[in-house]
Amino acid sequence: MSQLSVLAQRGRRPVVFTLLGLAALGLSACAGKDRPRADLAASQVTTIGVNSYLWRASLDALSFMPLLQADSSGGVIITDWYANPGNPGERMKVTVSILDRDLRADALRVVASRQVAQGGAWVDAPVQAATVQKLEEIILTRARDLRRSAIEG
Repeated sequence: MSQLSVLAQRGRRPVVFTLLGLAALGLSACAGKDRPRADLAASQVTTIGVNSYLWRASLDALSFMPLLQADSSGGVIITDWYANPGNPGERMKVTVSILDRDLRADALRVVASRQVAQGGAWVDAPVQAATVQKLEEIILTRARDLRRSAIEG
């Protein structure tokens, strides 16, 4: 056997023993009968980068609008312009940002833009604060309902 292969095997032994030791330690922790159960409905859900309840609730709330961008890692949803068929002279665009992994009201930011048709062109118009607040309220209520369903189910 060459010196290089002997050194490689010697260098590998501490790593192997360390890995075996860590595996045994990890398995011994599983031996207890009082293992904590996973909380499937935790307020902090990190599999997609942001709180999944806020994410799903935002997508649900905006499902009637065409989406331009939905980035679950960054927590940003941007809709395209949407004109209500009952009021075709006005259109809205919404951006939802989820700012945290916790299910909290301050982890959600909604920004809306509104335009009205004037003389064959779209002109920016103010959005009532109550409109944005209502949309935030709808998203937060839906997120809480989703979390409650996960706890009960």
